[in-house]
Amino acid sequence: MHFFRLLKIILIAYRFGLDEILLSQLRLRILKLFLLRPFRPQLKKPRAVRLRLALEALGPIFIKFGQMLSTRRDLLAQDFADELAMLQDQVPPFPSEQALKILKSVYKKPVNEVFLEFDDKPVASASVAQVHFAVLQDGTPAAVKILRPSIAPVIAHDVALMEASARLLESIWPDGKRLKLREVVAEFARHLDDELDLIREAANCSQLRRNFLNSPLLLVPEVYWDYCHPEVMVMERMIGTPISHVETLRKKGIDIPQLARMGVEIFFTQVFRDGYFHADMHPGNIFVGDDGRYIAVDFGIMGALSEQDKNYLAQNFLAFFRRDYRRVAQAHIEAGWAPRNTRVDDFEAAIRAVCEPIFDRPLKEIYFGRVLLRLFQASRQFNVEIQPQLVLLQKTLLNVEGLGRDLNPELDLWKTAKPFLENWMAEQIGIRGLVTHLQKEATNWAVILPQLPRLIHYNLDQQRSQNLEDRLAELVTQQKQQNRILALVVVLLVGLLFAQTYL
Repeated sequence: MHFFRLLKIILIAYRFGLDEILLSQLRLRILKLFLLRPFRPQLKKPRAVRLRLALEALGPIFIKFGQMLSTRRDLLAQDFADELAMLQDQVPPFPSEQALKILKSVYKKPVNEVFLEFDDKPVASASVAQVHFAVLQDGTPAAVKILRPSIAPVIAHDVALMEASARLLESIWPDGKRLKLREVVAEFARHLDDELDLIREAANCSQLRRNFLNSPLLLVPEVYWDYCHPEVMVMERMIGTPISHVETLRKKGIDIPQLARMGVEIFFTQVFRDGYFHADMHPGNIFVGDDGRYIAVDFGIMGALSEQDKNYLAQNFLAFFRRDYRRVAQAHIEAGWAPRNTRVDDFEAAIRAVCEPIFDRPLKEIYFGRVLLRLFQASRQFNVEIQPQLVLLQKTLLNVEGLGRDLNPELDLWKTAKPFLENWMAEQIGIRGLVTHLQKEATNWAVILPQLPRLIHYNLDQQRSQNLEDRLAELVTQQKQQNRILALVVVLLVGLLFAQTYL
């Protein structure tokens, strides 16, 4: 089955002329003379259109790859970026008849008995699901998200191909094992599985809404649980303007530079305050309300960080913003991301060479593709291990940077993020941090303190018993050693007597 899926990928790439796009980019023009052109009518279309159509034909994982690329206008030519942006919310929908069939199968009754109104025409279509507007029986406007039919086998085949590719790269590429490609694919596959269960997505949405309830920054829809199912998610209908429609937002009086700063604050709030973040923040999933707040949709991919990850990340970010490259190097070693025997001064010098040129520059003058390439080269030199649990965070940071670049190229990312991180660090350490942690643990202490005398007595009793057991075990060991020594002496004496008697 995987062989036929691989063959399909090759044939689609050939049909849409992706080989010629690659060769054109590599300037290997002479090889194009040897390519066969029959059966490739798509070559008449522009190269960017052919790439988008090919990604759509290849399926959901490749569409997600195109979505990510579309936010990186600093890495792509303008025509590619514009065309791939259509993948964010303009993926071809599946037929409405199939959507109605799924709803009838889920609810065990006709759609008109479930909803007061249901719009057959989808308002948005993505790689894994599509959305229809509806009205609940009590008159509440709602959005109904329906999973694409038969999507699970397609994703399973693509993930299997990715796993096979990762295994092959790890075996033939020197950096393959250091980059932990198989672990990265496994992490990606785990989140894809989450996307195929809309009950889980609804739970993600509910958690994020709770984190930002009454927030002046972000609005998250309410979930209508009575209507939810693994194949269907029903939520509050949100009205807003796509964040990519900057001119429309300006006409509505939205402060665009402030909107860009809010996006950075939302990202760092999710990561460092909550340790739980929206990991699919491409423009198709972000809207802006008339009150200027962000509106998030599509909660299939969420990231989570441990307290240890948050602490080391904050130290890295803050040291980076302060240009304390030595602290960045030390934090990598302390976290185990770099080997313990790494020379801090050499690592510090390598990081400085990469990062120093980009400070005090607005986003429009920073090419993060080049920065990431140089950071990759430096990490390879010092055997820095890629952390699979941080892959989603890296992807999200790229999305946020792409959004910021589209909204306000003059945005100073460092000055915007630094005060937030300093405030967060102050809450984690020092007097404020101590008070915060004491408050968090107060409930546990209220339970433990009344039990403390009994626990102390139990511990002392256990220790006394353990000491007696240890002493007895020690005496037994000593006795066994004495018996061995005595046996050895007896053997030696017998040997001597034997020697004197017969020699």
